Amino acid sequence: MTSPALPSSATASLSAGTCHCLTIADPHEKARQTRSLYAAWRASGLPPKGEIALPDRPGRLDKPELKDPRDMPKRKVGASISGRIALLHALSHIELNAINLSLDIVGRFSQIDFPERFYWDWLRVADDEAKHFLLLADRLQAFGGRYGDLPAHDGLWESAIATANDPLGRLAVVPMVLEARGLDVTPLMIDKLSQIGDEDTVAALRIIYEDEITHVAAGRRWFEWLARESGHKIDEPQVLEGLWQELVREYFLGKLKRPFNKPARFEAGMQPSYYEPLADWYADIEL
Repeated sequence: MTSPALPSSATASLSAGTCHCLTIADPHEKARQTRSLYAAWRASGLPPKGEIALPDRPGRLDKPELKDPRDMPKRKVGASISGRIALLHALSHIELNAINLSLDIVGRFSQIDFPERFYWDWLRVADDEAKHFLLLADRLQAFGGRYGDLPAHDGLWESAIATANDPLGRLAVVPMVLEARGLDVTPLMIDKLSQIGDEDTVAALRIIYEDEITHVAAGRRWFEWLARESGHKIDEPQVLEGLWQELVREYFLGKLKRPFNKPARFEAGMQPSYYEPLADWYADIEL
């Protein structure tokens, strides 16, 4: 399906385009317009900076009902249609939040003197997340479901609110914690879905998994760049990793949980010395 054209107001600047996409309530339209924004950026480029006021929260429809994360049932991968609908709905919700988080990184921090490559990277990530949402929405539809049919939780956007004024904290938490968690859990879902013969969903998850490695890598790369530009004395790896751990403790409301997918995290440039000490720290406290 061809992505719809952007309104002229959204092409004045990259920040205007991201604000436009963030305020769209319909998730399918948001995904398609985000893909259009990336295509427009690739085709002719848009000036990154513009005078905009990003919303505190992205646009959304009345459904799904949002619940506290503690009130959400645990996801299980099984052969039943209802179980796979529940899994795909939860993953679709994660990817929709990932679209919003990536757009917000571009728009909220567009006034900072980042290299142009920064905006390229995060708009590409937003485009990937939009692609992922549409892939999962298609799988939901194949089983007779639709995004919004089931409850979801609002915990993912809490990270955006907490780090709205701290780009270093945003990079520490969103790609290097939330996206990295996807690297840990997706292979297990792929294995279980392969066992029950759901190869179409497996194919979608393989695409998502490979893209997520590049997202974590981008987060790690820009986190390290901004730490240096901000004057942190990070010539030694343990100092850089300590800074990341400090920011995660400050801003992340969940836990870092084992087991970790160390090969995928290593491919993204995250050594175990980044996250293993923090997992030990979380294991010793009550949250």
